[in-house]
Amino acid sequence: MSSIIHVLLSGGVGSRLWPLSRKSNPKQYLNLFKEGSLFGMTVLRNKTLCDHVMVVGNRENYQLSKEVLDSQGIAYTDIVEATPRNTAAAIAFAAFAAEPDDILVVTPSDHVIVGEQAYQEAIQTGIEKAKEGYIVTFGIQPTRPETGYGYIEYDDDRVLSFREKPNQDTAEDFIEQGNFLWNSGMFCFRADTLLEELQQFEPKVYATALAAWQHQKDGKLDENLSKKIPSISIDYAVMERSKKIRVVATQFEWSDLGSFEALYDYLLSTGYAVDEQGNMVIGLDLYTAFVGLKNTIVVYTDDALLFVQKEKSQDVKKIYNTLDKHQSKLID
Repeated sequence: MSSIIHVLLSGGVGSRLWPLSRKSNPKQYLNLFKEGSLFGMTVLRNKTLCDHVMVVGNRENYQLSKEVLDSQGIAYTDIVEATPRNTAAAIAFAAFAAEPDDILVVTPSDHVIVGEQAYQEAIQTGIEKAKEGYIVTFGIQPTRPETGYGYIEYDDDRVLSFREKPNQDTAEDFIEQGNFLWNSGMFCFRADTLLEELQQFEPKVYATALAAWQHQKDGKLDENLSKKIPSISIDYAVMERSKKIRVVATQFEWSDLGSFEALYDYLLSTGYAVDEQGNMVIGLDLYTAFVGLKNTIVVYTDDALLFVQKEKSQDVKKIYNTLDKHQSKLID
């Protein structure tokens, strides 16, 4: 009998949330919320929907996943990537580890979702479609013309096109048309269906990922074999090319917390304090006053201090990339 497996992708570093998010403690493990970490919240959200948990992480953070799952008393399968090879390889490893007829529910581990009943209904709908041989993606009802997300053009449950992150004018046009969803990065499919499509469209990714998986030891992948795998997302490798794609237009509230603007909006919705000009302080108990500033976010850690205008928060990644280029310990 096939199983429903929750596959958590936990390899990201959350560079747009630096200096909070670091390689050694990325955003999905930060205890920023009353409910704990985003990783822990994701595990609990899917606990009753799936029979087993599978975590695809990396050498820097797999112990953090273990701490959360052990604290919740959840048995799981651990897949530890030796080097990042993007989501096509990560998802392929999970499919190789499963039985061919197992249903995989693939989710990032760093998203906020509000609306438990709507979430459960969406996942159950996706599972039923996956059992019919479809590869399912989950689309989010857009609430604004967001330029930081990819979009899905759809008609009923059929995907008409995937669109890259748009500029402001294009995003506004998408919202006006009314048949576009945000791409959540969540998927559902039978293991064998995904692997068949991956082998058809990206045979080199399939073959090299299989070779790496066949030489894994206790879920840990070989670095030399892993480096041979082309780095490509599952969207480019399969989703934008397969004829088996279906979409579930979800009704729950969602955020990928991919920037301080998104984090600001979420914290504000939970009652987090701001001053009369919308300024927010994160990580610092010291009295902080703002004069002549509006919608400014101050982020404090022991070794870094960030000041960012809310609307410019996507640019934080530029600071991270500069530090990375100079091999700074501030991102470790």
